[in-house]
Amino acid sequence: MFDLIKARLGHGYQAVKDPTTATLDPAYQGFPQILREDAEDFAAAAKSCPTGAIAAYSMDLGKCIFCGLCSRNFPRTFSFANEHQTGASSREALIVHKGLSFQEYRERAIAPSPSFAKICKYSLALRNVCAGGCNACELELNACNNVNFDMGRYGIEVVASPRHADAVIVTGPLTRNMAFALEQTYRAIPEPKVVILNGSCAISGGIFAESPALERSFLERYAACLYLPGCPVHPLNLISSLMRLLGRCK
Repeated sequence: MFDLIKARLGHGYQAVKDPTTATLDPAYQGFPQILREDAEDFAAAAKSCPTGAIAAYSMDLGKCIFCGLCSRNFPRTFSFANEHQTGASSREALIVHKGLSFQEYRERAIAPSPSFAKICKYSLALRNVCAGGCNACELELNACNNVNFDMGRYGIEVVASPRHADAVIVTGPLTRNMAFALEQTYRAIPEPKVVILNGSCAISGGIFAESPALERSFLERYAACLYLPGCPVHPLNLISSLMRLLGRCK
């Protein structure tokens, strides 16, 4: 018994102390930076981009899968910083242009929702719908509850029933086979409720955007309040973005 106590004390505090201010390894490919507006580089990069995220001297984080192909092939034009807090409360905010710093992006990206924050001041229950995803975003969403990230300390949790939820968090490109299940899940959540799009597939279809197997009309009927770019979305991005949406970050 004493050995177990000694081992536990030796482990120390396992969780990230503050997910809203934590930093990642410099090698992590997070916020993209457009270093110059070179027509040839942009044309070639746009042609090789697997999701069509590059166009007209801009990059769409809602389509980007952060593969780094553009920065490897055209390092003088594209680069990725390790800044991971790329969530946004509007689709338009996900468009990055030359000269946009991460601080400028972060200041405008998420607008706290006072009305929603008032209702979910102490707790936020999420119901996840995997709408045809590869399970990468689902795995990272599950990781938010592990001992490292411990999302539950902020009263944020993923629940088993939509009847207990405040929001539906969608992962995957929204396939036709999951269209009915997603619609029914959203309808089962009591008012007021919001939609959160987790990952590039959910935001834009990702690498499956041109597939005839998709049915994304759900997003035409219900607007999302939070967009989380990534492939998959890092737990620190998800947690910090939710905290900012709820107005819990300075």
